[in-house]
Amino acid sequence: MLSRVADHLYWFSRYLRRAENTARLVGVGSLLQLDLPRSVRFTWRPMIATVGAEALFTGVHPEPEDADVLDFLLLDARNPSSLRTSVDSAREILRGIRDALPQEVWEAVNDLHLYIDADGERVLTRRYRLEFINRITDGCLKVSGLLAANVSRDIGFHFLRLGTAIEQADMTTRIIDAGASGLVTPRNEDDREAYQNMQWMAVLRALAAYQMYRRHVRQRVSGTHALRFLLHNAEFPRSVQFCLTRVQRILPAMPPRPPVERALTRATGLVRQADPVLLAAGDPARFMDEAQVYLGQLHQAIAGGYFAG
Repeated sequence: MLSRVADHLYWFSRYLRRAENTARLVGVGSLLQLDLPRSVRFTWRPMIATVGAEALFTGVHPEPEDADVLDFLLLDARNPSSLRTSVDSAREILRGIRDALPQEVWEAVNDLHLYIDADGERVLTRRYRLEFINRITDGCLKVSGLLAANVSRDIGFHFLRLGTAIEQADMTTRIIDAGASGLVTPRNEDDREAYQNMQWMAVLRALAAYQMYRRHVRQRVSGTHALRFLLHNAEFPRSVQFCLTRVQRILPAMPPRPPVERALTRATGLVRQADPVLLAAGDPARFMDEAQVYLGQLHQAIAGGYFAG
């Protein structure tokens, strides 16, 4: 397979999963807003730091309001990680490799593009936000289902799976980061633990993980249990450990690249050694930032090993 086509397939799946999880990221806040009493202070601003776009956002919005944060995360074409940019990037990539993927995939991605253009502004109003988020996540899952059901299991499919696994691992850490980043300010210290547990509940629900959490953990939601499930569970497809294990299983079917294997070993070791008890009691966001660095290094090794030249 040409390195250009492999690169496009890898990035197509990354952009698709990024769009879905960007919607889910905003879903964390939206679900919290529904559950919290009106007297509790809620702010969207920490999500900008979660996606690593603080400098760009500040340059675009020197005195931002909550609506500016939502617009930047979801609709702003100037944000390279926004929902709109991710869908548009996936669509543009698909134009160049339409013969490599089923026609139904193009139609589904194009439907998402048209929906965002036509109804995207509705997401800025609280009334329609969850409807918009659900429509986007359902559309992305439809594309993922089409890819899983209708694409031959050749080397191109492995690059699709590789991109999906790495992007999901990265976005899971970012959604965890959002839940631990101070979206909610309690009225007094006595309420802090209760509101923190509500944040972890929103994280699980945003990742479609709450039912599987109850099935595997069978404990009340807490930071420790949620972190252990989302980082270490070997059976839930959005856990970081599951995604890295998937990469580990894909690599034997691809040309060997020792730098990729070394980077994967480092990222896997970091996640396996994480102590959810200490993370929940301390600063989970710092660990998530470190995990994102290791995942970035894994991506760089893949890009250098398979796509360069």
